[in-house]
Amino acid sequence: MIIANRKPFEEIVDMLKPYKRILLLGCNECVTVCAVGGAKEVAVLSSELAMYRAKEGQPIDIKEHVLERNCDPEYVEALIQVIGDREVILSMACGCGIQFVGERYRNIPVLPGVNTTFYGVTEEHGVWTERCQGCGNCILDKTMGICPVSRCAKSLFNGPCGGSQGGNCEVNKDTPCAWQLIVDRYKERNMLHRYLELQPIKDWSTSRDGGPRKRVREDLKI
Repeated sequence: MIIANRKPFEEIVDMLKPYKRILLLGCNECVTVCAVGGAKEVAVLSSELAMYRAKEGQPIDIKEHVLERNCDPEYVEALIQVIGDREVILSMACGCGIQFVGERYRNIPVLPGVNTTFYGVTEEHGVWTERCQGCGNCILDKTMGICPVSRCAKSLFNGPCGGSQGGNCEVNKDTPCAWQLIVDRYKERNMLHRYLELQPIKDWSTSRDGGPRKRVREDLKI
């Protein structure tokens, strides 16, 4: 799941200064689950903006809309019926959705209402933590299902650094050392010998370092 955070209200206000007719666009997928960009959050931000602009003597006309997904052409295409006379779209979708809507509707600015943060899980109600960086070459089979790329501050592949103390990361002492978690799981499964297997240098070309990535399934193309 993509995790995001709403941008500071002051930043949003500043972005919208030149505009009076706004389409506030949400998404029913990831940003809804992490309580950032769904119907509820769209309505809250809409009210905040309307009250602020009224107080400043600069009335604003906000149209609210939530797409099922902002990253799918079939849903984005339907947005043409909603845009109408809007001067700008403030999107509360993730960075992918913001860009995809902007690619389809080039004649209208599409601005970000959120900061896309990481791929994560719901650890508990109201708490989301990072688990994956989408590096394109998964090694979870070698690290007992714990990802050192995303969960180690240094993305180390062959054991902990010298700075970890008491099972915690030196970068943030409230964060468990990823390699301590891996070693503990090796022990739990009586597989500590796997810890001695050195991993080759990571091929980062499968990650973002190799440029924008694309996946094509010819059997699914129409």
